[in-house]
Amino acid sequence: MSRKYFGTDGIRGRVGEPPITADFMLKLGWAAGRVLSERKGSGEVLIGKDTRLSNYMFESALESGLSAAGIDIRLLGPMPTPGIAYLTRTLGASAGIVISASHNSHHDNGIKFFSGDGFKLDDEAELAIEAYVDRPLETVDSAALGKATRLMDAPGRYIEFCKASLPAGLDLRGFKLVVDCANGAGYQVAPAVFEELGATVIKRGVHPDGLNINVDCGSTRPGGLQQAVIEHQADAGIALDGDGDRVIMVDHRGEVLDGDQLLWIIARSRSAQGTLAGPVVGTQMSNLGLEQALQTLGVAFHRARVGDRYVLEMLLAEKGTVGGESSGHIVCLDRTTTGDGTVSALQVLGAAIHAGRPLADLAAGMTRMPQHMINVPIARNSRPMRDSRITAAVEALEAELGEHGRVLLRPSGTEPLLRVMVEGDDADQVQSRAKALAEEVEAICGVPLRADAGAN
Repeated sequence: MSRKYFGTDGIRGRVGEPPITADFMLKLGWAAGRVLSERKGSGEVLIGKDTRLSNYMFESALESGLSAAGIDIRLLGPMPTPGIAYLTRTLGASAGIVISASHNSHHDNGIKFFSGDGFKLDDEAELAIEAYVDRPLETVDSAALGKATRLMDAPGRYIEFCKASLPAGLDLRGFKLVVDCANGAGYQVAPAVFEELGATVIKRGVHPDGLNINVDCGSTRPGGLQQAVIEHQADAGIALDGDGDRVIMVDHRGEVLDGDQLLWIIARSRSAQGTLAGPVVGTQMSNLGLEQALQTLGVAFHRARVGDRYVLEMLLAEKGTVGGESSGHIVCLDRTTTGDGTVSALQVLGAAIHAGRPLADLAAGMTRMPQHMINVPIARNSRPMRDSRITAAVEALEAELGEHGRVLLRPSGTEPLLRVMVEGDDADQVQSRAKALAEEVEAICGVPLRADAGAN
């Protein structure tokens, strides 16, 4: 069945525009409660959120809907997405709800669900919730309404969990770290984790006002973090996104380490210690340099569809433990059930401690290949991936690049765009070949290429 509201990472959109409205959230809470009642009989649902101003409204609406379905609620307050997944699992809740639009600006918001085992809700449950959303809301008897309480020690529980993810016997004494929390959900807990492990912490992005989440800070805007690392002569910088499930890092020279490089550091360390299980899983967008570096270790690398949901699915299917995306969604299944920026950063720092080398040295083992991507506007009814002329052009370019490059055409899941990506060992060639292929796609699809379509 096709989805009406859920995408690959929950429900997301602009605040005030359907479906991100107060009345929809009321109905969504009720629908989720009805599905959980049918599946579990009863139970409790946790609700956590990031720091967006709109979360006050949506938290109340979800709470009311769940109560109308007879479901008890525990409110966690601002809490990173992975923290909500962890608490859902350890507190024996039926489900966890995250109110967040991750790395987006404050005018967007969204909803993610976790099942009782700490993994994202399965497709069957999401479709069942969608079916109830379109039904009339029916309130249970007044004596059966759900009650809401607040879990006051939620941050402390999650802090202890993160600290325990660092291998036994290791701490961060002697480290100076700049930690950027994107004015988001991790603003309280993330600095505390690193401080309690002994690091000296310089904090950035820890003064949320409801509107400044992800503004000129965090994993999508690391410029300020780079400057701060150099200014404070720190050993490393750590940047989370708005809901704390992504991380990018900065080495002592101020150079950014993206998700592929962090995944390489973690995987190589696990491999050296004999604790790496199964293949490492990336996505179609993962840099070819990561795949090549892992080959030198004899470590298999598999590519999933873009999205941490698909990385996790492949890890579970292939019995792997480490995977992630270039954006910084890194999953360490030997530590937790979902992408966790703070836990992932600790695994990278643990690798540095174990090797006795700085991050810059550890990252040097992987050479990032030049990539160039162009977004080509296409007609909504076009099927470029089925056009023989386009597939022939892709095959010709792949033959030209051989083992030294890749070509990827990927339709956007939210816009009428085709993402054209070319990767290789020569930056000028990569850019020119991507431009030529994009122009060919544009000519075939018949939609003029926008002047601002190019993106590195």
